[in-house]
Amino acid sequence: MLARDPRLGSRRPAGTLTISHTDTLGAIRATKPRRADAIDPTRNFTALSRVVRESGLLTRTRWFYAALVTALALALGGVVTGFILLGDSWFQLLMAGALGLILTQFAFLAHEASHRQVLESGPANDRVGRILAAGVVGISYSWWMSKHTRHHANPNKLGKDPDIEWDTISFTEADAAKQKGLLAAITRKQGWLFFPLLTLEGLNLHWRSISTLFERRPVKGRWIELSLIAVHFAVYFGALFWVLPLGMAFAFIGVQMAVFGVYMGASFAPNHKGMAIIPADAKLDFFSKQVLTSRNISGGLWASALFGGLNYQVEHHLFPNMPRPHLAKAREIVREHCATLGVPYTETTLVQSYGIVIRYLNRVGLAARDPFDCPMVDRFRRA
Repeated sequence: MLARDPRLGSRRPAGTLTISHTDTLGAIRATKPRRADAIDPTRNFTALSRVVRESGLLTRTRWFYAALVTALALALGGVVTGFILLGDSWFQLLMAGALGLILTQFAFLAHEASHRQVLESGPANDRVGRILAAGVVGISYSWWMSKHTRHHANPNKLGKDPDIEWDTISFTEADAAKQKGLLAAITRKQGWLFFPLLTLEGLNLHWRSISTLFERRPVKGRWIELSLIAVHFAVYFGALFWVLPLGMAFAFIGVQMAVFGVYMGASFAPNHKGMAIIPADAKLDFFSKQVLTSRNISGGLWASALFGGLNYQVEHHLFPNMPRPHLAKAREIVREHCATLGVPYTETTLVQSYGIVIRYLNRVGLAARDPFDCPMVDRFRRA
Protein backbone atom coordinates (compact mmCIF):
# COMPACT_ATOMS: atom_id res chain seq x y z
CA MET A 1 0.00 0.00 0.00
CA LEU A 2 1.39 3.36 -1.00
CA ALA A 3 1.74 6.08 1.62
CA ARG A 4 -0.52 8.91 0.55
CA ASP A 5 1.26 12.19 -0.16
CA PRO A 6 -0.77 14.95 1.52
CA ARG A 7 0.22 17.36 -1.26
CA LEU A 8 -1.87 15.40 -3.77
CA GLY A 9 -5.24 15.92 -2.07
CA SER A 10 -7.72 13.21 -1.18
CA ARG A 11 -11.07 13.78 -2.87
CA ARG A 12 -12.40 12.11 -6.00
CA PRO A 13 -13.92 14.33 -8.69
CA ALA A 14 -17.67 14.23 -9.13
CA GLY A 15 -18.88 12.25 -12.12
CA THR A 16 -15.68 10.24 -12.58
CA LEU A 17 -15.43 8.92 -16.12
CA THR A 18 -15.60 5.13 -16.61
CA ILE A 19 -14.60 3.79 -20.00
CA SER A 20 -13.55 0.66 -21.83
CA HIS A 21 -10.00 1.14 -23.05
CA THR A 22 -10.74 -0.67 -26.28
CA ASP A 23 -13.62 1.57 -27.27
CA THR A 24 -13.93 5.08 -28.62
CA LEU A 25 -14.62 7.54 -25.85
CA GLY A 26 -18.22 8.61 -25.62
CA ALA A 27 -19.20 11.50 -23.41
CA ILE A 28 -16.12 13.37 -22.30
CA ARG A 29 -15.78 15.06 -18.94
CA ALA A 30 -15.33 18.80 -19.35
CA THR A 31 -11.99 20.30 -18.42
CA LYS A 32 -13.68 22.56 -15.85
CA PRO A 33 -15.84 20.91 -13.17
CA ARG A 34 -19.55 21.61 -13.34
CA ARG A 35 -20.17 21.26 -9.61
CA ALA A 36 -18.77 23.73 -7.14
CA ASP A 37 -17.47 20.95 -4.86
CA ALA A 38 -15.78 19.02 -7.70
CA ILE A 39 -12.04 18.95 -8.16
CA ASP A 40 -10.54 20.93 -11.01
CA PRO A 41 -8.36 18.42 -12.91
CA THR A 42 -6.07 21.23 -14.07
CA ARG A 43 -5.34 22.22 -10.48
CA ASN A 44 -4.82 18.58 -9.57
CA PHE A 45 -2.24 18.14 -12.29
CA THR A 46 -0.53 21.30 -11.03
CA ALA A 47 -0.35 19.70 -7.59
CA LEU A 48 1.04 16.50 -9.09
CA SER A 49 3.64 18.47 -11.05
CA ARG A 50 4.71 20.29 -7.90
CA VAL A 51 5.23 17.00 -6.03
CA VAL A 52 7.24 15.58 -8.93
CA ARG A 53 9.35 18.71 -9.23
CA GLU A 54 9.97 18.97 -5.47
CA SER A 55 11.00 15.30 -5.46
CA GLY A 56 13.81 16.16 -7.87
CA LEU A 57 12.51 13.87 -10.60
CA LEU A 58 12.95 16.43 -13.38
CA THR A 59 16.66 17.01 -12.72
CA ARG A 60 19.06 15.73 -15.37
CA THR A 61 21.01 12.48 -14.84
CA ARG A 62 24.12 13.05 -16.92
CA TRP A 63 25.93 10.16 -15.26
CA PHE A 64 23.27 7.73 -16.49
CA TYR A 65 23.30 8.94 -20.09
CA ALA A 66 27.11 9.11 -20.16
CA ALA A 67 27.22 5.48 -19.04
CA LEU A 68 24.51 4.53 -21.55
CA VAL A 69 26.30 6.18 -24.48
CA THR A 70 29.54 4.47 -23.44
CA ALA A 71 27.84 1.07 -23.22
CA LEU A 72 26.16 1.46 -26.61
CA ALA A 73 29.38 2.69 -28.23
CA LEU A 74 31.22 -0.37 -26.84
CA ALA A 75 28.44 -2.65 -28.09
CA LEU A 76 28.60 -1.07 -31.55
CA GLY A 77 32.37 -1.40 -31.51
CA GLY A 78 31.98 -5.07 -30.61
CA VAL A 79 29.69 -5.66 -33.60
CA VAL A 80 32.12 -3.89 -35.93
CA THR A 81 34.98 -5.98 -34.56
CA GLY A 82 32.97 -9.18 -34.96
CA PHE A 83 32.04 -8.16 -38.51
CA ILE A 84 35.70 -7.68 -39.44
CA LEU A 85 36.87 -10.92 -37.79
CA LEU A 86 34.10 -13.10 -39.26
CA GLY A 87 34.66 -11.98 -42.83
CA ASP A 88 32.97 -14.13 -45.48
CA SER A 89 30.75 -16.18 -43.15
CA TRP A 90 27.04 -16.70 -42.72
CA PHE A 91 27.61 -16.11 -39.01
CA GLN A 92 27.55 -12.46 -40.10
CA LEU A 93 23.77 -12.69 -39.81
CA LEU A 94 24.27 -12.82 -36.03
CA MET A 95 26.12 -9.52 -36.33
CA ALA A 96 23.25 -8.19 -38.43
CA GLY A 97 20.72 -9.06 -35.73
CA ALA A 98 22.90 -7.54 -33.02
CA LEU A 99 23.31 -4.37 -35.08
CA GLY A 100 19.52 -4.09 -35.44
CA LEU A 101 19.16 -4.26 -31.65
CA ILE A 102 21.90 -1.71 -31.00
CA LEU A 103 20.59 0.79 -33.56
CA THR A 104 17.17 0.56 -31.93
CA GLN A 105 18.75 1.41 -28.59
CA PHE A 106 20.41 4.42 -30.22
CA ALA A 107 16.98 5.41 -31.57
CA PHE A 108 15.61 5.26 -28.02
CA LEU A 109 18.40 7.59 -26.92
CA ALA A 110 17.65 10.00 -29.78
CA HIS A 111 14.00 9.92 -28.70
CA GLU A 112 15.02 10.91 -25.17
CA ALA A 113 17.20 13.74 -26.48
CA SER A 114 14.25 15.02 -28.54
CA HIS A 115 12.29 15.30 -25.26
CA ARG A 116 15.10 17.27 -23.54
CA GLN A 117 15.71 14.38 -21.14
CA VAL A 118 19.46 14.12 -21.64
CA LEU A 119 20.97 17.62 -21.36
CA GLU A 120 19.82 20.93 -19.87
CA SER A 121 19.93 22.94 -23.09
CA GLY A 122 17.32 22.46 -25.80
CA PRO A 123 19.74 23.15 -28.69
CA ALA A 124 22.31 20.78 -27.17
CA ASN A 125 19.69 18.01 -26.94
CA ASP A 126 18.73 18.67 -30.57
CA ARG A 127 22.35 18.39 -31.69
CA VAL A 128 22.78 15.08 -29.86
CA GLY A 129 19.43 13.79 -31.13
CA ARG A 130 20.18 14.80 -34.73
CA ILE A 131 23.60 13.11 -34.71
CA LEU A 132 22.19 9.92 -33.18
CA ALA A 133 19.07 9.74 -35.37
CA ALA A 134 20.54 10.76 -38.72
CA GLY A 135 24.21 9.85 -38.32
CA VAL A 136 23.97 6.61 -36.34
CA VAL A 137 20.48 5.22 -37.03
CA GLY A 138 19.93 6.75 -40.50
CA ILE A 139 16.51 8.38 -40.03
CA SER A 140 15.49 12.03 -40.11
CA TYR A 141 15.43 13.73 -36.72
CA SER A 142 13.26 16.63 -37.93
CA TRP A 143 10.67 14.17 -39.30
CA TRP A 144 10.61 12.33 -35.98
CA MET A 145 10.30 15.58 -34.00
CA SER A 146 7.35 16.78 -36.09
CA LYS A 147 5.51 13.46 -35.99
CA HIS A 148 6.19 12.68 -32.33
CA THR A 149 5.37 16.16 -31.07
CA ARG A 150 1.92 15.94 -32.68
CA HIS A 151 1.43 12.52 -31.11
CA HIS A 152 2.27 13.76 -27.61
CA ALA A 153 -0.06 16.73 -27.94
CA ASN A 154 -3.06 14.56 -28.87
CA PRO A 155 -2.44 10.84 -28.25
CA ASN A 156 -5.06 8.58 -29.88
CA LYS A 157 -7.14 11.57 -31.00
CA LEU A 158 -8.78 11.19 -34.40
CA GLY A 159 -7.42 13.60 -36.98
CA LYS A 160 -4.65 14.78 -34.65
CA ASP A 161 -2.43 11.83 -33.75
CA PRO A 162 -0.29 10.71 -36.72
CA ASP A 163 0.39 7.39 -34.98
CA ILE A 164 -3.19 6.19 -35.59
CA GLU A 165 -3.35 7.30 -39.22
CA TRP A 166 -3.62 4.53 -41.81
CA ASP A 167 -0.31 3.07 -43.00
CA THR A 168 -0.99 -0.53 -44.16
CA ILE A 169 -2.46 -1.12 -40.68
CA SER A 170 -5.88 0.41 -39.90
CA PHE A 171 -6.26 1.64 -36.33
CA THR A 172 -9.87 2.78 -36.71
CA GLU A 173 -12.90 1.05 -38.19
CA ALA A 174 -13.47 3.98 -40.55
CA ASP A 175 -10.04 3.45 -42.14
CA ALA A 176 -10.53 -0.32 -42.22
CA ALA A 177 -13.83 0.04 -44.09
CA LYS A 178 -12.10 2.02 -46.87
CA GLN A 179 -9.68 -0.76 -47.81
CA LYS A 180 -10.20 -2.70 -51.02
CA GLY A 181 -8.74 -5.79 -52.64
CA LEU A 182 -5.45 -7.04 -51.18
CA LEU A 183 -5.35 -4.31 -48.56
CA ALA A 184 -8.81 -5.33 -47.36
CA ALA A 185 -7.65 -8.96 -47.08
CA ILE A 186 -4.63 -7.83 -45.04
CA THR A 187 -6.78 -5.58 -42.88
CA ARG A 188 -9.20 -8.39 -42.00
CA LYS A 189 -6.30 -10.36 -40.49
CA GLN A 190 -4.15 -7.38 -39.50
CA GLY A 191 -3.89 -8.38 -35.85
CA TRP A 192 -2.25 -11.71 -36.73
CA LEU A 193 -0.19 -10.05 -39.46
CA PHE A 194 0.96 -7.14 -37.30
CA PHE A 195 4.26 -8.60 -36.12
CA PRO A 196 5.18 -10.18 -39.48
CA LEU A 197 4.53 -6.80 -41.13
CA LEU A 198 6.90 -5.16 -38.65
CA THR A 199 9.78 -6.87 -40.44
CA LEU A 200 9.27 -4.20 -43.11
CA GLU A 201 8.89 -1.33 -40.65
CA GLY A 202 12.62 -0.60 -40.65
CA LEU A 203 12.58 0.09 -44.39
CA ASN A 204 9.37 2.08 -43.96
CA LEU A 205 10.88 4.31 -41.27
CA HIS A 206 13.97 5.04 -43.36
CA TRP A 207 11.97 5.73 -46.52
CA ARG A 208 9.29 7.92 -44.95
CA SER A 209 11.71 9.97 -42.88
CA ILE A 210 14.25 10.54 -45.65
CA SER A 211 11.59 11.39 -48.23
CA THR A 212 10.39 14.27 -46.05
CA LEU A 213 13.82 15.89 -46.38
CA PHE A 214 13.16 16.31 -50.11
CA GLU A 215 9.76 17.94 -49.72
CA ARG A 216 9.26 21.54 -50.85
CA ARG A 217 8.69 23.02 -47.43
CA PRO A 218 10.94 24.39 -44.67
CA VAL A 219 12.74 21.59 -42.85
CA LYS A 220 15.00 22.48 -39.96
CA GLY A 221 18.47 21.01 -40.37
CA ARG A 222 17.65 19.59 -43.81
CA TRP A 223 21.18 19.65 -45.24
CA ILE A 224 22.84 18.58 -42.01
CA GLU A 225 20.57 15.56 -41.81
CA LEU A 226 20.96 14.68 -45.48
CA SER A 227 24.74 14.84 -45.07
CA LEU A 228 24.70 12.68 -41.92
CA ILE A 229 22.36 10.12 -43.50
CA ALA A 230 24.48 10.01 -46.66
CA VAL A 231 27.61 9.32 -44.59
CA HIS A 232 25.73 6.70 -42.56
CA PHE A 233 24.64 4.69 -45.60
CA ALA A 234 27.94 5.21 -47.44
CA VAL A 235 29.81 3.61 -44.53
CA TYR A 236 27.14 0.95 -43.98
CA PHE A 237 26.72 -0.21 -47.58
CA GLY A 238 30.38 0.36 -48.41
CA ALA A 239 31.55 -1.94 -45.62
CA LEU A 240 28.98 -4.62 -46.43
CA PHE A 241 29.62 -4.85 -50.15
CA TRP A 242 33.38 -4.55 -49.70
CA VAL A 243 33.68 -7.38 -47.16
CA LEU A 244 30.79 -9.72 -48.03
CA PRO A 245 29.67 -11.50 -51.20
CA LEU A 246 26.68 -9.88 -52.90
CA GLY A 247 24.06 -12.36 -51.66
CA MET A 248 25.39 -12.37 -48.12
CA ALA A 249 25.46 -8.57 -48.06
CA PHE A 250 21.80 -8.39 -49.03
CA ALA A 251 20.96 -11.06 -46.43
CA PHE A 252 22.77 -8.97 -43.81
CA ILE A 253 20.71 -5.91 -44.76
CA GLY A 254 17.48 -7.92 -44.66
CA VAL A 255 18.13 -9.35 -41.19
CA GLN A 256 19.33 -6.04 -39.74
CA MET A 257 16.35 -4.10 -41.11
CA ALA A 258 13.89 -6.80 -39.99
CA VAL A 259 15.25 -6.87 -36.44
CA PHE A 260 15.31 -3.07 -36.30
CA GLY A 261 11.71 -2.83 -37.54
CA VAL A 262 10.31 -5.51 -35.23
CA TYR A 263 12.15 -4.13 -32.20
CA MET A 264 11.00 -0.56 -32.88
CA GLY A 265 7.41 -1.54 -33.62
CA ALA A 266 7.17 -3.98 -30.72
CA SER A 267 8.47 -1.28 -28.36
CA PHE A 268 6.03 1.46 -29.37
CA ALA A 269 2.92 -0.65 -30.10
CA PRO A 270 2.06 -1.63 -26.48
CA ASN A 271 1.97 2.01 -25.38
CA HIS A 272 -1.33 3.19 -26.94
CA LYS A 273 -2.77 0.59 -29.31
CA GLY A 274 -6.01 -0.79 -27.92
CA MET A 275 -6.43 2.13 -25.53
CA ALA A 276 -9.22 4.71 -25.72
CA ILE A 277 -9.69 6.54 -29.04
CA ILE A 278 -10.66 10.19 -28.53
CA PRO A 279 -13.16 11.66 -31.03
CA ALA A 280 -11.94 14.60 -33.09
CA ASP A 281 -14.37 17.05 -31.49
CA ALA A 282 -13.91 15.88 -27.88
CA LYS A 283 -12.46 18.11 -25.18
CA LEU A 284 -10.42 16.47 -22.45
CA ASP A 285 -8.14 17.89 -19.77
CA PHE A 286 -4.41 17.23 -20.15
CA PHE A 287 -4.09 14.77 -17.28
CA SER A 288 -7.03 12.58 -18.30
CA LYS A 289 -6.08 12.72 -21.99
CA GLN A 290 -2.57 11.42 -21.34
CA VAL A 291 -3.46 8.78 -18.73
CA LEU A 292 -6.56 7.30 -20.39
CA THR A 293 -4.77 6.73 -23.71
CA SER A 294 -1.50 5.30 -22.33
CA ARG A 295 -0.52 1.88 -21.05
CA ASN A 296 2.47 0.92 -18.89
CA ILE A 297 4.36 -2.35 -19.17
CA SER A 298 5.36 -4.01 -15.90
CA GLY A 299 8.82 -5.42 -15.39
CA GLY A 300 10.76 -2.65 -13.72
CA LEU A 301 14.46 -2.37 -14.50
CA TRP A 302 14.64 -5.03 -17.22
CA ALA A 303 11.67 -3.55 -19.09
CA SER A 304 13.13 -0.06 -18.83
CA ALA A 305 16.43 -1.27 -20.29
CA LEU A 306 14.69 -3.25 -23.04
CA PHE A 307 12.32 -0.45 -24.10
CA GLY A 308 14.37 2.62 -23.34
CA GLY A 309 11.96 3.79 -20.63
CA LEU A 310 8.92 3.48 -22.92
CA ASN A 311 7.47 0.94 -20.49
CA TYR A 312 6.60 3.92 -18.26
CA GLN A 313 4.38 5.41 -20.94
CA VAL A 314 1.90 7.11 -18.61
CA GLU A 315 4.64 8.98 -16.76
CA HIS A 316 6.48 9.74 -19.99
CA HIS A 317 3.38 11.39 -21.45
CA LEU A 318 2.69 13.39 -18.32
CA PHE A 319 6.32 14.48 -17.93
CA PRO A 320 7.99 14.02 -21.34
CA ASN A 321 11.24 15.74 -20.25
CA MET A 322 11.75 13.44 -17.24
CA PRO A 323 15.02 11.42 -17.47
CA ARG A 324 14.63 7.67 -17.74
CA PRO A 325 16.10 6.78 -14.29
CA HIS A 326 13.38 8.83 -12.52
CA LEU A 327 10.34 7.31 -14.25
CA ALA A 328 10.02 4.39 -11.82
CA LYS A 329 9.75 6.73 -8.83
CA ALA A 330 7.29 8.96 -10.71
CA ARG A 331 5.15 5.88 -11.38
CA GLU A 332 4.45 5.48 -7.66
CA ILE A 333 3.39 9.11 -7.33
CA VAL A 334 1.20 9.05 -10.45
CA ARG A 335 -0.51 5.80 -9.47
CA GLU A 336 -1.42 7.29 -6.09
CA HIS A 337 -2.74 10.42 -7.80
CA CYS A 338 -4.86 8.37 -10.21
CA ALA A 339 -6.28 6.30 -7.33
CA THR A 340 -7.18 9.51 -5.51
CA LEU A 341 -9.02 10.94 -8.52
CA GLY A 342 -10.56 7.64 -9.63
CA VAL A 343 -8.87 7.84 -13.00
CA PRO A 344 -8.04 4.38 -14.49
CA TYR A 345 -4.30 3.66 -14.52
CA THR A 346 -3.45 0.88 -16.97
CA GLU A 347 -0.46 -1.40 -16.55
CA THR A 348 -0.06 -4.91 -17.97
CA THR A 349 2.65 -7.45 -18.65
CA LEU A 350 4.39 -7.36 -22.02
CA VAL A 351 2.67 -10.55 -23.21
CA GLN A 352 -0.76 -9.27 -22.14
CA SER A 353 -0.18 -5.98 -23.96
CA TYR A 354 0.63 -7.78 -27.21
CA GLY A 355 -2.52 -9.85 -26.81
CA ILE A 356 -4.56 -6.66 -26.38
CA VAL A 357 -2.98 -5.13 -29.47
CA ILE A 358 -3.65 -8.21 -31.63
CA ARG A 359 -7.27 -8.52 -30.50
CA TYR A 360 -7.89 -4.81 -31.00
CA LEU A 361 -6.43 -4.77 -34.52
CA ASN A 362 -8.42 -7.88 -35.49
CA ARG A 363 -11.62 -6.31 -34.17
CA VAL A 364 -10.98 -3.12 -36.13
CA GLY A 365 -10.13 -5.20 -39.18
CA LEU A 366 -13.63 -6.70 -39.27
CA ALA A 367 -14.79 -3.40 -40.75
CA ALA A 368 -12.96 -4.38 -43.94
CA ARG A 369 -15.26 -7.38 -44.42
CA ASP A 370 -17.20 -7.52 -47.68
CA PRO A 371 -20.56 -5.83 -46.90
CA PHE A 372 -22.34 -8.53 -48.95
CA ASP A 373 -20.90 -11.35 -46.83
CA CYS A 374 -23.43 -13.07 -44.61
CA PRO A 375 -21.80 -13.77 -41.21
CA MET A 376 -23.95 -16.91 -40.71
CA VAL A 377 -23.09 -18.34 -44.13
CA ASP A 378 -19.43 -17.48 -43.60
CA ARG A 379 -19.46 -19.32 -40.28
CA PHE A 380 -20.88 -22.52 -41.83
CA ARG A 381 -18.47 -22.20 -44.76
CA ARG A 382 -15.54 -22.36 -42.34
CA ALA A 383 -17.06 -25.24 -40.36
